[in-house]
Amino acid sequence: MLRWAIAVLLLANGLYFAWTQGHLVAIGFPPPSDPREPQRLTKQIAPESVRLLNGPRGAEPPANTPPARPAPAPASTPTTEPSPPTSATPATAPAPAVTSASAPASPPPANEPRACWQASGFTPEQAELLRAELRLLGLGPGDWQLSEIRSPGRWIVYMGRYDNAEQANRKKAELRGLGIDFRDVNTSGLAPGIALGTFSSEEAAQEGLQQAERRTVRTARVVQERAESLSYSLRLPAIGETLRTRIEGLGPAMAGRGLQRCG
Repeated sequence: MLRWAIAVLLLANGLYFAWTQGHLVAIGFPPPSDPREPQRLTKQIAPESVRLLNGPRGAEPPANTPPARPAPAPASTPTTEPSPPTSATPATAPAPAVTSASAPASPPPANEPRACWQASGFTPEQAELLRAELRLLGLGPGDWQLSEIRSPGRWIVYMGRYDNAEQANRKKAELRGLGIDFRDVNTSGLAPGIALGTFSSEEAAQEGLQQAERRTVRTARVVQERAESLSYSLRLPAIGETLRTRIEGLGPAMAGRGLQRCG
């Protein structure tokens, strides 16, 4: 049964192929239709009026419209010559030349007497700003030096803080009677107070406290009078009066400090 089905399918396919190729027209089968239908081109009406909407420019057929009649010339009227247009915007004046504030200053007179000047107590931020300003003044690396100064912390054997100066004076009198050396403490937050010794480390201050206690001092304790700090000092080995005035006028870079003669 399967063989017969395959044979029928093969025969049907062969007949369809022969019909599409036009081989069965001779035995009465109608001719196959052309999918392109070229016969429709012979049935078009006025094909020259067809316009392609998406075709290239210039492909449109010429319009069979009569040329437009020229408009009649208007009656001659006296005319006046138009005045030249005037600009509503005033002429722009040339912009003044802008002078850069960061340009190096002019060099000081070469025949000025020179001397060594210095200042100290600059913070790291002030020192960085001062470096930039000195370069803008035209100073080279050999004309100035910024030296780093590290101040270690300071501890004291401390007595106080007293309510008033009279109370502090009574305590000083007692210390004199015991033969104990002391000094006044004027640090903010500790004054009025008394220091029985000044030390560079907390351990050394603790030993000083033990010595004071052995001498019958009972109200003393160890406190830090000053924290470790970092500052910078400026040294100008040989500058004239003109350059000294410019440096002192640097404003925030100098932080209000004046230059002093080198010692």
